[in-house]
Amino acid sequence: MIPREEGKTGTLKKGGGLKVAEEALAGRKAVVVGLASTGVSAARFLRKCGASVTATDLRPLEEIPEAVVLKEAGVEIKAGGHEGISFTGGELVVVSPGVPSGSPLLKSAREKGATVISDIELAYRFIDAPVLAVAGTNGKTTTTTLLGEVLKNAGNRVFVGGNIGTPAIEYVENGVGADFCVLEISSFHLETTDTFNPHVGILLNITEDHLDRYRDFTHYAETKFRLFENQKKGDFAVVNVNDPVIAERSLRGLGGGTVIPFTVWGTLTEGLYYTGEEIVYRRNGAEELYPVRDFRLKGVHNIENMMAVIAAARLSGVPREVIMKTFSGFKGLAHRMELVRVLDGVTYIDDSKGTNVGALVMALKGTETPIVLIAGGKDKGGDYGVLSDLVREKVRLLVLIGEARFKIKEALGGLTDTVMAGSLEEAVRISRGRAVDGDTVLLCPACSSFDMFRSYKERGDLFKAFVGAL
Repeated sequence: MIPREEGKTGTLKKGGGLKVAEEALAGRKAVVVGLASTGVSAARFLRKCGASVTATDLRPLEEIPEAVVLKEAGVEIKAGGHEGISFTGGELVVVSPGVPSGSPLLKSAREKGATVISDIELAYRFIDAPVLAVAGTNGKTTTTTLLGEVLKNAGNRVFVGGNIGTPAIEYVENGVGADFCVLEISSFHLETTDTFNPHVGILLNITEDHLDRYRDFTHYAETKFRLFENQKKGDFAVVNVNDPVIAERSLRGLGGGTVIPFTVWGTLTEGLYYTGEEIVYRRNGAEELYPVRDFRLKGVHNIENMMAVIAAARLSGVPREVIMKTFSGFKGLAHRMELVRVLDGVTYIDDSKGTNVGALVMALKGTETPIVLIAGGKDKGGDYGVLSDLVREKVRLLVLIGEARFKIKEALGGLTDTVMAGSLEEAVRISRGRAVDGDTVLLCPACSSFDMFRSYKERGDLFKAFVGAL
């Protein structure tokens, strides 16, 4: 049995919370770029702390619902573009995740000597609790949510936010305090971090995604590795060494923290591995076993997610028994390999959150029955060819939708029976007509939703509605 590592919080940065933020930001000039939820929270927080704030967004004023409230709080808003924004050396520029760090506006800010940071970096500078951060192309939200639940069930006060749900800056703004801050971190956040240093950083995987934003895959991957660049002795890097990109980079060093590896293939003398029946956690010469038979989350990708949670939770002093109990009751999140229904022996699965090729790889690997696959949407620059072997082996029928359907058909259409559909509803009807007893109809688009829907959530909700009406 591995002893509890209770109280081992490493060398933590104590940010001092809201009071220190008010002292540091009062009178500062700040520009917030992008007024989605994180930008709105950042602008509101900066004004609350006494900063002079200008916020800018490409959308016209009437399409920014929070503009009225921000104006009432004293925020100057430049809508419909970035005209009229100028910088001086003392300004603080806070960038929303949707704004590329290489945009001309931010380049101009840096040239004038302004400090350009993400909302995550802004929050981190004042967070007064240990930060546990989850990054990766796929699985971030499930892992972040599950880790938060485990910590809460151990009796801790926990803030869960970042790229999931509540912007991180709201933890500081509300001033309520917590024992742990669990943050989902995207590569977009990491583009403009500076001092950000999670006590426990988790990197789940790196597969092709957002290549419409980055120079190439290497650029994208190196941005992910920034998660660890400020770690030092007493911090931990929990990494999936089954991922070849992460494994290779780990050999060259990730930072100054202790590396805790995990893998679903093979064994490890230190770290976590999977036997097919249980997760084994080895650390400092001791060993713990976590049988998976009673866990509600299924699939190899979820085994990886749970390995990461086990490591982070045990490093945070959570007893094994609390982890086991939480895993046994956690059924997963909507639109992530979510069971919709079983009809006439056919299983319908909603994985609308599978918005890149890597997510589809994991979904196909984790499905043991013949698959009728609904895929397609707005292309993100991924290589569909890497799916060839899995499609040939597992997909009985490929139903393609959206802008990317022609590109996917060119890459994969010759490997299995393939049809085109003009809408998601038509795709569901085709799948219903062609699926047979024992099949799985899987919605895993490997693309974003924005060609046909407002979000992956809307796409998944409509899929569930169409399937429910069969």
